[in-house]
Amino acid sequence: MRIGVISDTHGYLDPRAAVALQCVARILHAGDIGSPAIVDALEAIAPVDAVQGNVDAGTSLARRFPSSRQILIEDVLIHMTHIGGRPAALARVLPQPKPDVYIFGHSHVALLETLNGVLFLNPGAAGRPRFGGGLSVAILDVEAGQAEARIVPLSNI
Repeated sequence: MRIGVISDTHGYLDPRAAVALQCVARILHAGDIGSPAIVDALEAIAPVDAVQGNVDAGTSLARRFPSSRQILIEDVLIHMTHIGGRPAALARVLPQPKPDVYIFGHSHVALLETLNGVLFLNPGAAGRPRFGGGLSVAILDVEAGQAEARIVPLSNI
């Protein structure tokens, strides 16, 4: 299954992100959604699973989405939260059962690293550019207990 991974939209979905996600069967949003309209726009592409981010605190999004969740897709256990960190630090405090994929956002910096059998994935930000960084999403392919991912810079679309 091809899954789109997105984060840090902050109430604005870059149109190139929607284009990049047209090929997916499911979308995971790693928080700082910013507006229910973002979820609606993404659901027009594919079913959405999301977590709330710090920007979503105190809003209807915080009541709708948990702060973290674990999802099993095609025998791949995915843990998703908003605030992550460096994989070396995260690997020491993994939730149990140990996930195959650990997805997070918050930093606006894309990251893809495998450490101790866990794929750590931050898709970067897909809203308006902040902190001088570029925008991106990720594509996560899961099948028969295996997961592979790639970062998709929106400047390439």
